[in-house]
Amino acid sequence: MSKSKRPDTRIVHTGSDPKSQKGVVNPPVYRASTVIFPSVQAMKDAEKTRFDTTYYGVHGTPTTFALEDAMADLEGGYRAVSVSSGLAAVSTALIAYLQAGDHLLMVDSVYGPTRNFCNNTLKRFGVETTYYDPLIGAGIADLIRPETKIIFTETPGSYTFEIQDIPAITEIAHQHGIKVMIDNTWSAGYYFKPFDHGVDISIQATTKYQAGHADLILGHIIAKTENDWRKIKITTSTLGQAISPDAAYLALRGLRTLSVRLEQHQESALTLAHWLETRDEVDTILHPAFASCPGHEIWQRDFTGSCGLFSIVLKDFSEAQVNAMLDGMDYFAMGFSWGGFESLMVASDPRKIRSATTWEAGGPLLRLHAGQEDVEDLIADLERGFDRLNGKA
Repeated sequence: MSKSKRPDTRIVHTGSDPKSQKGVVNPPVYRASTVIFPSVQAMKDAEKTRFDTTYYGVHGTPTTFALEDAMADLEGGYRAVSVSSGLAAVSTALIAYLQAGDHLLMVDSVYGPTRNFCNNTLKRFGVETTYYDPLIGAGIADLIRPETKIIFTETPGSYTFEIQDIPAITEIAHQHGIKVMIDNTWSAGYYFKPFDHGVDISIQATTKYQAGHADLILGHIIAKTENDWRKIKITTSTLGQAISPDAAYLALRGLRTLSVRLEQHQESALTLAHWLETRDEVDTILHPAFASCPGHEIWQRDFTGSCGLFSIVLKDFSEAQVNAMLDGMDYFAMGFSWGGFESLMVASDPRKIRSATTWEAGGPLLRLHAGQEDVEDLIADLERGFDRLNGKA
């Protein structure tokens, strides 16, 4: 772990140990399934510490260990576990703590595939999920049952960007012996430190900003304590979760430039959001840095910045008009995921996936990711898109 507490210095040096790699700055790619032992006793000794050393490829290699060390260091956790995707990180963390008869409290604004996992897989195995208002705060106490084992949070929410009062939720949860998990992908573990606010397990889709180039699928689970880390690691091993050492290498390399890339994403997104705020076609800006975003005051209190992802709500335009806008964009591509160098824009209807709360908005919702393009070109692209929305092109 880096000695400096300044995040930019830690990002550059964490997960790097040149002394153990003959002076090489970046940990090399260790491709391995089989690990050979010099004696029976050495094999037995390695089995006892199989999660802490190279024992078998599925448990990790020096390349994946380096990335996990860096991810834990970034968030201030004990240790991290690598899995094959962001959704795998969510599902593996939940499986580690839930069993038939348990109750899960899940935020209503959660990432869609997480909801699908709860409504199908967990339900099939006897776990009941209750969705709750993302703005509930300490009111979460009214939903807790004796069988409640996990409160799952995501702040800000997928597409709708509600900011949750994590300290209030964790205080109530811990009074009842309940673990709190968070999907912390939006902040990239850089702008929000969940363990400082009482969270037990942090989850990231490192597909996004750590990878940074739209070419990797990865997930990480970061635990605050050794006990939680071991519980998750055992589950990961049982499920056969593993990642490619090549992917780990690329993610670790991407991590080195995380702070400077996030700064550019943040600056461009804010510029776009302020410009969009002036447009007659736009009803609401759903960016945590804007007062129009639910929970904005909590974001100001708990976060140190924002990334490139936000949404806007349009006024009452038809689906055909929105499609005309999206179909002709030059720089805002239509595609899932985000966090890469490219700008993205997709339409969404949150009404279809809410159950605890009702999504009411003036018109269609568009989620934007501000990439690394020149922001003036992005504005010009949006301007042409609005012309098509209004039937002028």
